[in-house]
Amino acid sequence: MKTLTILLLSALIGLCACMGAFETTVNKADSPSDAGVFVEREEASIVVRQKRATAAADLSLAQLESLREVCEANLDCENMMDTSGIIAAYTKHYGPIPF
Repeated sequence: MKTLTILLLSALIGLCACMGAFETTVNKADSPSDAGVFVEREEASIVVRQKRATAAADLSLAQLESLREVCEANLDCENMMDTSGIIAAYTKHYGPIPF
């Protein structure tokens, strides 16, 4: 009977130790040291919007129209241009913008 009690107690201690180790692993993702890896959705969308706005602001209207004319020749590019914008569509189908 003593052996069974010791075995059960050991199993309980082992289970508690494993649960404590699991909680420590899960809570490490919330620690401030990992703040650079995980970003809130609002912060990420602000950064992405800034990059898009900067890329569009660097091109003149004539350059954007030139990209639009090239993209209109390709049906897939034209459809993407309507949903994602001219810069994203041109970059995906033709590579980096030449100017």
